[in-house]
Amino acid sequence: MAQVKKPKPKRNKFRKFLSILGPGLTTGAADDDPSGIATYSQTGAQFGYGQLWTALYMLPFMMGVQEACARIGMVTGKGISAIMKQHYNSKILYSVVGIVLIANVINIGADIGAMAAAAKLILPLPFTVWTLLFTASILILEIFTTYKVYARILKWLALSLFAYPITVFIAKMPWLTVLKATFIPHIEFSFAFFFIITGVLGTTISPYMFFWETSQEVEEVKERKMIKHGLPSIRKSNIHKMRIDNTFGMVISEITTWSILVVAGTILHNSGVTDIKTAADAAKALEPLVHSFPHAGYLSKVIFSIGIIGLGFLAVPVLSGSAAYAVSEAVNWKSGLNLKLKRAHGFYGIITIATIIGLIINFIGINPVKALVYSAVLNGVAAVPLIFLIIKISANDKIMGEYKSGVLSKIILWITFLGMASAAFAMFFMLGK
Repeated sequence: MAQVKKPKPKRNKFRKFLSILGPGLTTGAADDDPSGIATYSQTGAQFGYGQLWTALYMLPFMMGVQEACARIGMVTGKGISAIMKQHYNSKILYSVVGIVLIANVINIGADIGAMAAAAKLILPLPFTVWTLLFTASILILEIFTTYKVYARILKWLALSLFAYPITVFIAKMPWLTVLKATFIPHIEFSFAFFFIITGVLGTTISPYMFFWETSQEVEEVKERKMIKHGLPSIRKSNIHKMRIDNTFGMVISEITTWSILVVAGTILHNSGVTDIKTAADAAKALEPLVHSFPHAGYLSKVIFSIGIIGLGFLAVPVLSGSAAYAVSEAVNWKSGLNLKLKRAHGFYGIITIATIIGLIINFIGINPVKALVYSAVLNGVAAVPLIFLIIKISANDKIMGEYKSGVLSKIILWITFLGMASAAFAMFFMLGK
């Protein structure tokens, strides 16, 4: 009697999907860092739904830039600095590394300060104590955990993003007005408008994300032992999976951006709050999430604080790590979170120094919430020359081979470059008015 073969159990599709997620997801999540939350909250409070359309229209450009960065890392097995050192003028290399280092250190300081200000809403310890605790914790995690463990921690921290989308569907929204503002662009010719829109662009399409995702794809290639004869052995299926990861991460990021803008516009702007001065001001946007509970104001502060702290733990290592990749590759130091401390002293030294300088910035009298918005604007200006270089690298046949940018990628990247350059130019032009 012939035996009937049992059908092989189907692999869990959801688990398979999760296994694809990596650098794209963590980069997208890190994009909504404390700087992002503060900038989007200030934008919603100041302009209501006036800049809501940016969340929708930025998505394809954000995806295009990050896809190009991820493809560069995956195909070459090198970070952006290493590629620039090999193929471009050293003056350009050191200028770019300098821009990234300065922007990232300022952003690190702003993020640590925001984490401390948020933590004080829950437990009123001195600001100094919180900044020192967070700085030490971040450095220990980043330096002494393995790449696999650290990547897993980053994935879980990404869950902090969901507080705002949930609030959107709990609070009473003028949905017709919201949808109209989402699809129809609104522009005001004023310095304040272009200042904030440069910050929105800068905290969404940020220099640190370019370096981080490129280098994380290099880490993934090494982790999966795909390097053969000094170069990654890449198939089209690998590029396809990378694009799924990248698309998912960026879509989640922009849904969160849109949600923060909507919630801040509805709860803060419509209540007369147009300038966010403290973390407590920003936390008020989440009060509808807990309005039916006793002490809703305190509970909203707790949820806000958990989000800021969780995303800070995600973003600060991304900022210091991307700076360390940029510097290490420029001076030929060994680099990578997959390496132990004793094998990459310079790499981890940059991480430590950048984080400590960021910590010190918090003690020169700058308001943590305002610092977040200014760091976003700085990123918006710094991103312009970096996007130009990414366009050149990703389209270079000698560097990218068969995986160089196609027509669609080039169009998206050039529009992104021109759009961000125009916003920065308009901001400086309006400053003189």
